[in-house]
Amino acid sequence: MTTGQAKFWIGPSGWSYEDWYGIVYPEPAPRGFKPLGYLAQFFNAVEVNSSFYRIPSPRTTAAWVSLVPSDFRLTFKLTQIFTHQRADFPPPEEVRAFKEALKPVAEANRLGPLLIQFPWSFRYSPQAAEWLARLADAFGEYERFFEVRHSSWARPEGLQAIATCGGFCNIDQPKLRSCLRPTTHVFGESAYVRLHGRNAQHWFAENQPAFERYNYLYSTEELREWADRLDLLAAKARQVYVFANNHYKGQGPANALELRALLERRQVDVPRELMGAYPRLAEIARPTAPAGLFDDPR
Repeated sequence: MTTGQAKFWIGPSGWSYEDWYGIVYPEPAPRGFKPLGYLAQFFNAVEVNSSFYRIPSPRTTAAWVSLVPSDFRLTFKLTQIFTHQRADFPPPEEVRAFKEALKPVAEANRLGPLLIQFPWSFRYSPQAAEWLARLADAFGEYERFFEVRHSSWARPEGLQAIATCGGFCNIDQPKLRSCLRPTTHVFGESAYVRLHGRNAQHWFAENQPAFERYNYLYSTEELREWADRLDLLAAKARQVYVFANNHYKGQGPANALELRALLERRQVDVPRELMGAYPRLAEIARPTAPAGLFDDPR
């Protein structure tokens, strides 16, 4: 997907969600159905979400490579022991294990950037900047993007700390207290964007299912706002990665396809189930699906 000067890599964040069956995926699923292979028919990138919770095995990541075409990218979220459990820096064996997991993907030339996501509670300070520097040193061989959510990082010293260590992940989140607002920062050759939704009611709510925070469907107008920002990013970067993290009930894939259509200024292929769940996708869907699109479970 190329718009203007930049190559766009667009897709959802994660793919292993039970609530996607019957909405994104066929239900019942065909024998041997592989969700990642199915998504690769509609997107050219996916953000690996499961690596945030545990480091995958090289055998697992090698299997993922076999499901996607050569012009496809898998970006990985760094495991939470590096970003959310910061009492002590993880031991070298954890760093090695994560790198071993990425090796089959890198060797197949399907590896996108490394996403290093911090929580809202991670605020700018000299100590926080030093933690970024340690991560940049530990994972120096990868293209890195740091996601911060607290507005303290918008100060010049915060932005400089990130620019020194890697790229800046531009995000969309609810406009609540001290939440970082949408940005169009490019610190290097690539840009990275994550859309979390704007569910202000549940963003900081406690005692709720985790998915509720990301239960949000962007309107067409809200997506147009981001399409304009993405055009600005494309003018400054060679590659732009865009992932929809509002995954509940397939809202992320729906919005990611709508963004594709806006950026490419043409109709795109849409899963049959997804169009049934979100009828407005009929406006961006190609009239006829490619031959065999729903016959190959991969």
